Amino acid sequence: MSDFFIGLMSGTSCDGVDAALTEFTPSPHLCANYFLPYPPDLRTRLLEFASGRYQGDAIDELGALDTELGELFATAALALIDNARIPVEDICAVGSHGQTVRHRPSGTYPFSLQIADPNIIAARCNIPTVADFRRRDLALGGQGAPLVPAFHRAMFADRLEARAVVNIGGIANITALPAGGVEVSGFDTGPGNLLMDLCSREYLHMPHDTNGAFAASGRVDEVLLKALLADEYFQRAAPKSTGREYFSESWLAKRLADRKPAPRDIMATLSELTACSISQAVIRQAQGTRRVILCGGGAHNLHLRNRLTALLPDCAVVNSDVFGIPPDWVEAMAFAWLARETLAGRTGNIPAVTGARATAVLGAVYHA
Repeated sequence: MSDFFIGLMSGTSCDGVDAALTEFTPSPHLCANYFLPYPPDLRTRLLEFASGRYQGDAIDELGALDTELGELFATAALALIDNARIPVEDICAVGSHGQTVRHRPSGTYPFSLQIADPNIIAARCNIPTVADFRRRDLALGGQGAPLVPAFHRAMFADRLEARAVVNIGGIANITALPAGGVEVSGFDTGPGNLLMDLCSREYLHMPHDTNGAFAASGRVDEVLLKALLADEYFQRAAPKSTGREYFSESWLAKRLADRKPAPRDIMATLSELTACSISQAVIRQAQGTRRVILCGGGAHNLHLRNRLTALLPDCAVVNSDVFGIPPDWVEAMAFAWLARETLAGRTGNIPAVTGARATAVLGAVYHA
C-alpha cells in the first residue's frame, strides 16, 4: 500500500503555503513540493489582523480569513497532487498547520490560534485532513510550540554524534539532539528572519535581503545589539516560544528610538542578533553539539550562515540538504509526519520541549 502524506505549512513570515508530498518507506522522503504565494492584499490583511491593527469587525474578518486561507491551502494541495501526477486515492491524509495569527502561550488563558479551515481542505481535496495540532499540548500546560523537534529527532538524530537542528523562519527555533537522540530539548530562540525582512521591505523594497548581502555591507552597532539582546526573552529559561506579536515592528522601533544607525548598519545588527541568539542557545542548551543543521528560509542567508560558523567554531554548520531534505521543506514535511503519527494513534509532542504535563496524540481529524 502507498504511504503518501501531504504537509501544508505557512510560517511567521506570512508569505504563502508550502506543500510537501512525503512518502514513508518507512523513512520520510520528499517526493514533490509546491509553493503558493499569498496574494499581496491577503498578506496585508493577515499582517494587519495578526498585529492587532485591524480596525473593522474582528470576528467577521477572522471568519473571512479562515475561509480564504482554507481555500488557498486546498488549492496548494491540489496543485501539488496535479504536479506530482499521483492519484488522490493514494494519499492517506493531509497534515495542515494553518497560519498562526496569534500565539499567547503564557497569558492568563493561554492559547495559540491557527486558521485555514480544514473542513474546506478535506472537502475540496477529498482527503482526510489533520489540523489544530497545537491546542492539545496547550491543554496539558505546554506552550504548543515548537512541534517540529519530534520530527527533527526522527530525521536527524545520530547514535554517535550530538547535533542541533536550527530552523530559521520568521522566528528561529532549536532542537538539541544528544548522541543517541534520547533526551531531546528545544525552544524558540527568538527572531529569525522576521525583523530583517521587515527592514528589507522598508529599506530595499524587497521581501528579504538576498544572501544577507546588504547586512554584510554594514557594521554591527554594538550598543544597539547589546540593547536588543538585553530583552528578557533571551534570558528566560525554556520551555519558551514566541512569535510576531512579541518581536514586532513596535518592539524594534522602541529600541531604535534613541539611535539612528544607517540602514545597512541596522540590517547588520539584526543579522547579528539572530546569529548571537541562536549561537548562545546552542552553547548553553545543546552542549557537546558537533553539527548544526540549518533549515528554513534563513538557511539560504550566506552572511547569517557565515556568522553562525564564526560564532560556533567547534561545530560544523551545514544545511539540511546534506541529509537529503531541502531547507525550505523541512517544516511542511514535519506536518505530513505529524499527521501520520496522529492517524496511527502515536504521540507527537515532546514535554521536555513544550512544557506539557504529558505526551499526547495531536490534532483533530476531518474526514473526507
